[in-house]
Amino acid sequence: MNTSFSTIKLIRYAVAYVFITSGFMKLISTELANVFLNLGLPYPHIMLYVVVLLEIVCGMFILLNKAVNTAVIPLIAIMMAALLLTKLSSLHTGFLQFAFNARLDIVMIILLVILYNRSLK
Repeated sequence: MNTSFSTIKLIRYAVAYVFITSGFMKLISTELANVFLNLGLPYPHIMLYVVVLLEIVCGMFILLNKAVNTAVIPLIAIMMAALLLTKLSSLHTGFLQFAFNARLDIVMIILLVILYNRSLK
């Protein structure tokens, strides 16, 4: 069995799980939706539904191994925006605190880049 293939498959499943559940949670959790709506984005309600749609649809594409290189691009943008909008402010408390707060965002960005690079081969 090819270890590389199994590892990529596991990464795909983990990434898909994170984004699909995140999208659905923004739909069903008023508290999570309110956090998103209060980020200061333009047209926050429309942006919420756009992000939810992208997370669920792109997560499904990654899960099904369809157009992975296309699906990861908006997810990388979402993760970069999340990092800038929700974690960057903790940088004033020190780099270590920022690194701790941003650890999951950074890991997801790395996994998305791995999937993007792998899908190009």
